[in-house]
Amino acid sequence: MIVELGHMALLIAFSLSVFQSVVPMWGARTNAPNLMATADISSLAILGFITLSFCALMWAYATSDFSVVNVWQNSHSQMPFIYKLSGTWGNHEGSMLLWVFILALFAAAVGVFGKNLPTTLRANVLGVQAWLLTTFLFFIVATSNPFARQTPTIEGQDLNPILQDIGLAIHPPMLYVGYVGFSITFAFSIAALIEGRIDSAWARWVRPWAMIAWIFLTAGIAMGSYWAYYELGWGGWWFWDPVENASFLPWLSGTALLHSALVMEKRDSLKIWTVLLAIITFSLSLLGTFLVRSGVLTSVHTFASDPARGLFILAILSAFVGGALFLFAFRASRLEQGGLFAPISREGALVLNNVLLSTSAATVLVGTLFPVVYEAITGAKISVGAPFFNLTFGALMLPLVLVLPFGPLLGWKRGDIFAVCQRLMFALVIAVVVMIIAFGFLESGPWIAPLMIAISVWLIVGAFAEVLQRSGFPKAGLKKSLTRLVGLKRSIWSTAIAHAGVGVTMLGIVFVTIYETESVAILNPGEKAEAAGFEIEFEGYQTQSVANYSEEIVRLSIRKDGKLVSNGSPSKRFYPARQTPTSEASINTFGFSQLYIALGEVRPDGAVVLRIWWKPLITLIWLGTVLMVLAGGISLTDRRARIGSPKLSKSREVEAAAEASAIA
Repeated sequence: MIVELGHMALLIAFSLSVFQSVVPMWGARTNAPNLMATADISSLAILGFITLSFCALMWAYATSDFSVVNVWQNSHSQMPFIYKLSGTWGNHEGSMLLWVFILALFAAAVGVFGKNLPTTLRANVLGVQAWLLTTFLFFIVATSNPFARQTPTIEGQDLNPILQDIGLAIHPPMLYVGYVGFSITFAFSIAALIEGRIDSAWARWVRPWAMIAWIFLTAGIAMGSYWAYYELGWGGWWFWDPVENASFLPWLSGTALLHSALVMEKRDSLKIWTVLLAIITFSLSLLGTFLVRSGVLTSVHTFASDPARGLFILAILSAFVGGALFLFAFRASRLEQGGLFAPISREGALVLNNVLLSTSAATVLVGTLFPVVYEAITGAKISVGAPFFNLTFGALMLPLVLVLPFGPLLGWKRGDIFAVCQRLMFALVIAVVVMIIAFGFLESGPWIAPLMIAISVWLIVGAFAEVLQRSGFPKAGLKKSLTRLVGLKRSIWSTAIAHAGVGVTMLGIVFVTIYETESVAILNPGEKAEAAGFEIEFEGYQTQSVANYSEEIVRLSIRKDGKLVSNGSPSKRFYPARQTPTSEASINTFGFSQLYIALGEVRPDGAVVLRIWWKPLITLIWLGTVLMVLAGGISLTDRRARIGSPKLSKSREVEAAAEASAIA
């Protein structure tokens, strides 16, 4: 009965989304307040019914109702309860239901927190969001019904073993909030193009929504990276996998969107570019959805390999992207260009940031799709691997990290590059000192390694140059400087922390890429192996059977300088329902570095084959992303960036313009 109720709620939500996609927008066109007001109510109703539907599917998983085909295909009665619940979105049908739930959640949030928006704009935004909801709800009902029944009821086939992990219970929802969250910026852009009016107030309304999506997408990508690192047993944190790239692409364009919206908000410039970025970012999210579900690419991250459903999603992608770009082309010439600025200015720095990020996204997109296009044309299969991406993406990112500290120090409209260089001199000195020390103490590795370490340090230290400048230290004295630091705008802190986070991540990437060591050891019980200054002893192994899998666990002791510093337990698991083995690595953390041990095999004679990696400073990769997420959260708490902040009055707009001119 609950399953049927969930199916019925899904159909009602579809009907309401059809209503919302037409009536409020017609009200905006005819200036009918009563019709426009229906958008707020219907968005809440749609969210309620989709929530009911999602909870019904989760209930079916929680109770192991194998009469539901989706549950039977992706669950097992002996699975741990947390993975029964996460199985709800660990498949194509359930993940699409999660997709529309988040679409509805953002629509309802705009209805609740967007009271400061002009009535017609809010109605059009919710109408465009309803177009997306209607299309994807129809896709679910027509091709991907998660509530389909079967008889007779038999034991479930189990969830894909590599998805039975706490990281995969959290990673997809976080990633989806980022993916789908950019639908609101897309809706804002289409609504503004329909009205033909885009200004700095529009950018102020859009930026918090873009920031929320960016925060969750950053966290989701980082968590997915760490999951692949510890779960797949190959010791890598990024493989340039096509589906990894699919989530990275909207992150790159979304980062550019945030910076472009800042220029538009402060200086009423880059209007056309900001709108285009909002369209492109969500278009790349739709492209990622297509890649994950169409079967055109092979990846451990894909949910489905159904060309028919892939064509349906491709049609959705073509309709929305094509329609949005057509509307953009039709309206762009009528939009005012906005304020002018000198090349050497904060706006100029942000434009350069946008160009490099957008070019990087285009490079990754070409490298990801080229094998598909080449195979479709010639019938031959080729691959574009890490060497291509590392070379091209690295070459584009290097100038970006070099100029990143300059941007916050430049004035709006016109900046003094020589004064900024003086303020950054301390960061340059520290970076050069670090490079000299690295040359002296890091004997192995290529000559470029100390230089890349110095550039990372330059970015980390330079990120706080504006904070240091505004504090007045050392001239103002320690006490007065600390007082000023406490009173600094949160936007200044968020910028500094975000840029420093990029530097921290880069430092981790440089160290683990250049100075990582790998060895293979074959040990009998009681034998030892040396790796990265550690002594690893094989003490024996044990087998156990739990829930829905059996496991062989190798017991290791890890010593350094003769002292026991840790224990290791790499293992192999076997899931009988799916006849699938998995590897569980032993990861031991020492400071910011890790000793990573994966079990290759247990031989018939009792010997084990171990792959051992020493990964220096690898945790900085994810620590940097934590700093970026933290910075995004701080930015959202800033009064001017808060969702639902009051609309600028005309007098306040004049004051803001005067303030910007004074700063320049």
